[in-house]
Amino acid sequence: MEQVIFILLIVFSIGDFMLETTIDWLDVRYSRNSIPSIIADIFTPDKHDKQRAYLRVNTRYNAVAGSISLLFFLVMICWGVAWINNRLLTITSEPMWHTLLFFAIFATLQMLVELPAKAYNTFRIEERFGFNKTTPKLFVRDSFVQWVLSLVLQSILMAVVVFGWIWSPTWFWLIAWAIVSVIVIFINFLYPQIIVPLFNKQTPLLEGELREAINNFASKVGFDIENIYVLDSSKRSTKANAYFTGWGKKRRVVLYDTLIEQLTTEEVVAVLSHEIGHSKHHHTILAMLGALIQFMLMFVLMGMILRYDVFSYAIGCVPTIASKICVCALLYTPISKLTEFIQGLFSRQHEYTADRFAKEHGLAEPLISALKKIEANDLGNPLPHPVTVILTYSHPTLCQRIMALTKIETGYIRQKGRSEICSPR
Repeated sequence: MEQVIFILLIVFSIGDFMLETTIDWLDVRYSRNSIPSIIADIFTPDKHDKQRAYLRVNTRYNAVAGSISLLFFLVMICWGVAWINNRLLTITSEPMWHTLLFFAIFATLQMLVELPAKAYNTFRIEERFGFNKTTPKLFVRDSFVQWVLSLVLQSILMAVVVFGWIWSPTWFWLIAWAIVSVIVIFINFLYPQIIVPLFNKQTPLLEGELREAINNFASKVGFDIENIYVLDSSKRSTKANAYFTGWGKKRRVVLYDTLIEQLTTEEVVAVLSHEIGHSKHHHTILAMLGALIQFMLMFVLMGMILRYDVFSYAIGCVPTIASKICVCALLYTPISKLTEFIQGLFSRQHEYTADRFAKEHGLAEPLISALKKIEANDLGNPLPHPVTVILTYSHPTLCQRIMALTKIETGYIRQKGRSEICSPR
């Protein structure tokens, strides 16, 4: 049984890497096709060549970075987890402290292993294609804050797991899931006040044409917006975005300063109308429920694994909660991929619904224009492989969204004689 578990851990780790690599390779191959006519106006031949170069470079980077991460996990599975676990037992066998120390060490090692690749991506790849605005000082600060934040959140999660297991092994999954659900909801509620300020400065959008246009549209659709903020994202990257965050009175609209620079007022309002569409149709709540269901599945599996010492023996460990959690995380990989696939199906439909909300309020054309600009400016992939879209995309492709906004049938159409508006030329 121990050997079977060990083999599954290795297979799942390698299989996950191979799946991601294959998907990236399919995208590179598919990008050799010509740009569909529906977006040829924004993806000119020169822009397409640059986008393909960006895609190829990132694919190579992902392969190398993924290989480093895979090697790290294989080393940890074969030797590392057992070494850390068993050495810590000579310091403390108290479950709570042992678990917290174990994962603090594990997370720190993982961060140190992956940091060089992250730095290369920021200062070589993103710099080469004109996206990076991050300074070395800011990069170091961000990395440190991310490390501390991850340790804090991870420690809270691990404390909940240990507490739930010690209190009631029978109802562990329900106790842990209930507590974590409350914590996740609380963090999402206060995300603008707690997390965002650690990395970015948010300033209220000044009175003027844009704020007046946003307020007018919000009033028109009966959506209360009191807090409109501009995020200083340009100090890290030229890429643009906008989003809603928080709930109730803590809800706020956040616009990247790069978005305001790149789009017209009408286009910004169109993007915002899309986000309002998400809120109007309760997509944020549905996404939260999906995440909570994933947590429940994980805790159910974890509760089963924590019962049996064989999962610790499989990786050469003296039985501990920490070693069993490691095994659980890797055995959860196939379930994670399945839930990601299911969430993607719903998420893409939600994007169509939010786009339709903008269209119903007369903003289809500016939304299409905004989507084209954002995709082209960010060198997004305008022609992903259909398999990639189905398996990993949370959004429909640019072509699919434009076709839906213009009442053209969505999807990649290959049959001869049928519409080729969004097919590779």
